[in-house]
Amino acid sequence: MWYAYIIQSQKDHNLYVGLTNDLRKRFAYHNSGKVYSTRFRVPFVLIYYEAHRDKYDAAAREQFLKSGWGKNWIKKTLKDSLSAKS
Repeated sequence: MWYAYIIQSQKDHNLYVGLTNDLRKRFAYHNSGKVYSTRFRVPFVLIYYEAHRDKYDAAAREQFLKSGWGKNWIKKTLKDSLSAKS
């Protein structure tokens, strides 16, 4: 399985959208500071993910979530998750 996922930094509350075939391992990497682009924003909370059988379907969804339309979808669909204080 391939996963498009969204994590939120508990430090600055910014979102990160990613793609992986091992969600648990990738999430652990984010929280341990091993991912270059997120290392200064740990810890993270997983707020959303989607499973796809095909890598290219998951990659297309990741690209959508990173787009302007996708960011609007995230704000509308996950508004309760985004406003929850962890």
